[in-house]
Amino acid sequence: MTTAADLETLLATHEDDVLAPDALADLDDREEFPDGAVRLLDDAGLPAHYVLTPDGDFSRTVRLLRAVARRDLTVAIAHGKTFLGAAPVWVAGTPEQAARLAGHVRTGEPVCWGLTERDHGADLLASEFAAVADPDGDGWRLTGEKWLINNATRSTLACVLARTDPMGGGRGFSLFLVDKRQLPEGSWRNLPKVRTHGIRGADISGFALNGAPVPADALVGEQGDGVAVVLKTLQLTRIACTALSLGAADHALRIARDFATGRELYGRRLADVPHVRRILGRAAAAALTVEAVSVLSARSVHTLPGELSAISALTKAYVPTLTQETLTSLGELLGVRGFLTSPPGGGFAKLERDHRICAIFDGSTVVNRAALLNQMPRLTRQLVRRRTDTEGLRAAADLTAPLPPFDPDRLTMLSVTGCSAVQALPDMAARIRDQGPPRAAPLIDRLLAQLTCLERESADFVPVAGGLPSTAFGLAEAYERAYAAAACLLLWLENPPLRTGRLGSDGLWLRACLTVLLGEAHSDGSHGTDNAAGAVLDTLADVVLTTPATEFTLWGAAA
Repeated sequence: MTTAADLETLLATHEDDVLAPDALADLDDREEFPDGAVRLLDDAGLPAHYVLTPDGDFSRTVRLLRAVARRDLTVAIAHGKTFLGAAPVWVAGTPEQAARLAGHVRTGEPVCWGLTERDHGADLLASEFAAVADPDGDGWRLTGEKWLINNATRSTLACVLARTDPMGGGRGFSLFLVDKRQLPEGSWRNLPKVRTHGIRGADISGFALNGAPVPADALVGEQGDGVAVVLKTLQLTRIACTALSLGAADHALRIARDFATGRELYGRRLADVPHVRRILGRAAAAALTVEAVSVLSARSVHTLPGELSAISALTKAYVPTLTQETLTSLGELLGVRGFLTSPPGGGFAKLERDHRICAIFDGSTVVNRAALLNQMPRLTRQLVRRRTDTEGLRAAADLTAPLPPFDPDRLTMLSVTGCSAVQALPDMAARIRDQGPPRAAPLIDRLLAQLTCLERESADFVPVAGGLPSTAFGLAEAYERAYAAAACLLLWLENPPLRTGRLGSDGLWLRACLTVLLGEAHSDGSHGTDNAAGAVLDTLADVVLTTPATEFTLWGAAA
């Protein structure tokens, strides 16, 4: 299997050809698919990591996809979409279906996920694409259109949601794995590529089926399970999407670092200007924070699958949002160069434009926060009780601990046990006071004060049928920040290497992340940043200015 180090080395050797920034920018300008880069990833064996076997490591898949996204988001999205298309089969398919699909995926055959429709968007229960059972029971006939589907034209296989009950409803839809090559001519028609603001070279298109016959064993899961399987699958794909944001943050920090160290202003290096250093420090802290969230959530796929309905929603809402805010602040640092479409600085314009789609993939930020709020009463009760899955949490946070097999049968629609990471915050705070850096203590006190506020404000919250008040979304954001803080504390406590070196000494990365999470460091580096907060961000800026992007990560520090 491909390791992150192997893939990183391979990608670096091709930064002058198929992964050259200028070449990728030209493809983007022409809205052409990055064939050469995709073939390189196929030959490197990356598709094999999209097969989620029981003994696999989901977090490794996220790390590998991050390495690709660090170079170009269009390439990462175009290639990684196969995992999204195949994931429903890993969740609900039969062993025979999974084995057949795994064979196709490992050879590099792209798979798409046909969910959305032109007139209904993400409203899956309004979908009109239909499947009608053959009278003899030997198969199904699929008719309808799917639109805004990544890799719809280039894929050889498609996992498609179809209405199997004319009345619809929660039990009125089913999933089918369709092999285009087995369809008679004329029953499948590709729809034109859709021009998009970002990821211009990706195959964003669609397809229309007209009575396309598929065999009985094309059904994934049981008839009527389609929506439930989709919702469980999203618990995986929403976490997988964090790889895109992490790679984007890596890329943006590299561009900003090169700009700050290579330019002078009024006779001194831009990187030595306090305002610039503060922006870089805050961006670096934000990047480490979203990495902590992604790492804990990805490993929780194996260790805390019953809590993923909450974990995946808050992760997908938090990571792209904070990353986009970080890109905005770095764009302001770059100034006019951040808007150029050609060197110098042109890479950032494409990067920022491409990343905007990440907040929409697999449910927008609003959709994910609404999903979290619908579970808030249960999450609040468990938070008050302080009950946690201690072993599952420790295994998720210890980067050296072996992961248990992924068990799709443990995925649930709602988390009965709440969110162990948030519920463990008070205990972790006490451990940090005993074992952590002394200068983290004031931050821990403020963190606990915010947690008490979260408990108080969520105590009387009840989801309202027919919509949620806008004020409720602030509650979801507060819960996301609590989870992010818990992820940072857990990784610090369970991984001794993260307490050493330039990033770990005196709790540097932990204090910087908590500073950002507590809102004590504004992106402009101005008012609202006290001396302690400013100092920790300045010190972190020193590290990011002198550390390669591939090493300025928690994974790199823990290695």
